Amino acid sequence: MVGFMVKIVFLGAPGSGKGTYSERISPKLGVPHISTGDIFREAVAKGTELGKKVKEYLESGSLVPDEITIQVLKERISQPDCEKGFILDGFPRTLEQAKALDQITDIDIVILLNLPEELIVKKLAGRRVCEKCGKIYNVADISYGKLRLPPMLPKNPEGVCDECGGRLVQREDDKEEVIRERLKVYHELTEPIIEYYKNQGKLVTVEVDAPADEMAEKILKIIREKTGKE
Repeated sequence: MVGFMVKIVFLGAPGSGKGTYSERISPKLGVPHISTGDIFREAVAKGTELGKKVKEYLESGSLVPDEITIQVLKERISQPDCEKGFILDGFPRTLEQAKALDQITDIDIVILLNLPEELIVKKLAGRRVCEKCGKIYNVADISYGKLRLPPMLPKNPEGVCDECGGRLVQREDDKEEVIRERLKVYHELTEPIIEYYKNQGKLVTVEVDAPADEMAEKILKIIREKTGKE
């Protein structure tokens, strides 16, 4: 665990690696990885009132309305485990959300992950998620120039989770037609956030050009260098 506070935002198109790198970096910094998408999907699975509200948005590839997302995020980062900071994955996704976040708290650094769009489609379509514990795997085998993203397969050949034995499934929002709609929405609504944080001097663009563990170390080094927090 670390003794300083650090608040990080990961930006990037769906499938650029925000969740993967957040999960690896989170324990090294001693702060929680917060994914609004995971919060929403859990609510849908449990059939809560929030879940009922967001289900149709998730299945169509559209964004959940700002007022709902902002309230969920505000409640989450007010919890005790966020006292030393957090890593936000999937928020903000609109300029309005970014401005609202600035009203709630101060962000130290924003990491923009850059990956070619066609690779994103292939990578997301290959993603498989444990329906019990949420651990992420991937069946896609991607090579592009110097970039090599090998499959992240379970050890069990039957295709069940290594952690809990749960069944691996493809989420509805990881099907190709939904992925392309998600990318369209991303470019229309999220690109202005890049300029917003660039103007604040908080944005660092990182090319995704190595395997996940190597990328995680690269990003962690950037965070420590840019924030001055070891």
